[in-house]
Amino acid sequence: MKTLSLNILDIVQNSIRAKATEISIVINESKSEDLFIIKIQDNGLGIKAEMLGKITDPFVTTRTTRNIGMGLSLLKYHANLTGGDLNISSEVNKGTTVVASFSLSHFDRQPLGDISGVLTILIAANPGIEFNYIHKTDTGEYSFSTKETKEFLEIGILNGYELLNMIGTMISSNLKEICVSGINR
Repeated sequence: MKTLSLNILDIVQNSIRAKATEISIVINESKSEDLFIIKIQDNGLGIKAEMLGKITDPFVTTRTTRNIGMGLSLLKYHANLTGGDLNISSEVNKGTTVVASFSLSHFDRQPLGDISGVLTILIAANPGIEFNYIHKTDTGEYSFSTKETKEFLEIGILNGYELLNMIGTMISSNLKEICVSGINR
């Protein structure tokens, strides 16, 4: 995966397969601390303790369609390249939290990529899931909630090309205001 937003998409797909109804994505980028942190938290089925210890092994997966699961192992690899790490905590029937940390300025840190596009795809494809997105930087914070947006618009589902396009544009615009280094790097 060439960008961190694609890693996020892959990890969120794990949450969806685990029957999560609420998924939070938090990104914290700090130039002053030279940190870039991604936290994905869900209320899904969780991961059994015996599986949790080996979940970042690419040859361990719970999928029945293939014998390999690269998402978490790739995220861990890319985090480790920058001096960061990947931590996963989970409780069966309560949910899972994945936290990846990177050195913000490290040459090997992948760019964030099109996070607004990824969020828009997730919202469009999963109308029954509540998504929360929070992005913090040294200069500000932006948050987006599908639940709050639906309540504000007085609608049950965020769908339709025009609405989803406006949501993607709104997310991009707000991130440009708070991201000193630009949202793609």
